[in-house]
Amino acid sequence: MDARVVLITYPEQAETPAWAFARQLVEQGLAACVNLAPVTSVYRWQGRVEQDREVLLIVKTRRQDLEALERFVHEHHPYTVPEFVVLTPEHVALAYLKWLLDPRS
Repeated sequence: MDARVVLITYPEQAETPAWAFARQLVEQGLAACVNLAPVTSVYRWQGRVEQDREVLLIVKTRRQDLEALERFVHEHHPYTVPEFVVLTPEHVALAYLKWLLDPRS
């Protein structure tokens, strides 16, 4: 299956808002759709346990766009080490998959 879901966390109080970052992904053709959800993240960073308000970007994309998407994230994301976790769905409804693979249709 060529569909992929990519999880990216984004700082809630970033200079460029998460919605604008998500919109760039869609406008650049790197994602068919991005959902944004507020989350509280608890994580270890540089030996300390941190807690921050973030926005979880759930990015629906195509396998062939992953390399360009990852490059864009690393070049434009405000974090030094941005989250970039790729999931392969077990099943995607056929009509949605058709749109995802060709969102301009």
